[in-house]
Amino acid sequence: MNDERRTFLFMPESAYGPTNNCIGIGHELARRGHRVVFAAERSWEGKLTALGFEEDLVDLAPAPEGDDEQDAGQFWKDYIKEVAPEFRKTTAEQLETVTKPIWEALIDGAKYCEPQLKQIIERVRPDVIIEDNVLTFPALVTAGVPFVRIVSCNPLEVPGDDIAPVFSGLAEDDREGWASFRAEYDRTHRPLWESFDAWVQEQGASALPDLEFIHQGDENLYVYPEVLDYTDRRPLGANWHRLDSSVRETEQAPADLPASFTDGSRPLVYFSLGSLGSADVELMRRVIAVLADQPINVIVSKGPLHDEIELADNMWGAEFLPQTKILPLVDLVITHGGNNTTTEALHFGKPMILLPLFWDQYDNAQRVHERGFGIRLDTYRFTPEQFQGAVRTLLDDTALRERIAAVGADIRSRAGLATAADVIERVGARERV
Repeated sequence: MNDERRTFLFMPESAYGPTNNCIGIGHELARRGHRVVFAAERSWEGKLTALGFEEDLVDLAPAPEGDDEQDAGQFWKDYIKEVAPEFRKTTAEQLETVTKPIWEALIDGAKYCEPQLKQIIERVRPDVIIEDNVLTFPALVTAGVPFVRIVSCNPLEVPGDDIAPVFSGLAEDDREGWASFRAEYDRTHRPLWESFDAWVQEQGASALPDLEFIHQGDENLYVYPEVLDYTDRRPLGANWHRLDSSVRETEQAPADLPASFTDGSRPLVYFSLGSLGSADVELMRRVIAVLADQPINVIVSKGPLHDEIELADNMWGAEFLPQTKILPLVDLVITHGGNNTTTEALHFGKPMILLPLFWDQYDNAQRVHERGFGIRLDTYRFTPEQFQGAVRTLLDDTALRERIAAVGADIRSRAGLATAADVIERVGARERV
């Protein structure tokens, strides 16, 4: 560690996954005596100062009418609730109706907040800027200080000829499918990318890589366990650093978890579709119904529409749960395949049933399935018998449970938060350009 105190400015994407990842890394840097500032989206106001960080927040769109305080990441919760019917489509079909609109919303936000970011950088005067997002913000890469990019989505985000295209959820040997998906991505996204790339260059930033929406950093971090990684087929340069996990240590254990859930009398299952996926209430209810009569106990992360979700007698849950405190307790994780939950489940050595909805969740689900650490199901077409069979298979597979427990122990020994902080500190020790 360099003993000089530095200022690190984080800008995470507004969803919980990237923000929680930055919280974990930022907490480690603050513990080492550095100043950590978050240029988070406005709905996070007060939530980061409560964790000991400074906030200098941005608006990604004009403030809504009225004075009602928004929940953290509210924009994406509202969006997902509206677009949820599109999740029933294939990944190729989603390119037009889900993936492209997400890019459009992200681009609108980047353009709206560009002047704000320049002002924040002038006020904060960071030594290093760290962005955990899928989109370039020109102010962050033209500030004259080192820029660190974090990839906390599936690392297929960094493309290569010998790996599946990002967002496809295609198997590692389905090259015919890859080609078809890439052609459809080009058709649906090239005009949008060309327009955004032109705007990025107008702001003084360098051109974007072809069909990519973000620059590489001076150094780059990505969160993905080695046992799932793609570097055997798509090697990365020396300025890329894998974090096998990045698990924050700021959550408190639930105080009112029923004693019967922790006495070992029944297998314990954790069910979460993430803060966004849980907005699909119909899907939440269907999974709950399938598990209701099974000889298991289930902890349910009910999400923002918790009032619309009724739990069965063998279940306990709440709107938000301290996931990193619950995962060590359970025997099985049922997840949408978000990168945070996927990597955290492996961090604690837990098998998974995966129900992907959109974005990189399909890629994570496919990778976990083909590497033998869980079972990917068809999210909207599984039968009760298939789902219940997957639960029994994973709970009864002693050899898998032992193997994945050993993987988890290895991941935890690699200290992802410390690795990330080391890289960022080294960048901060460099002279300003």
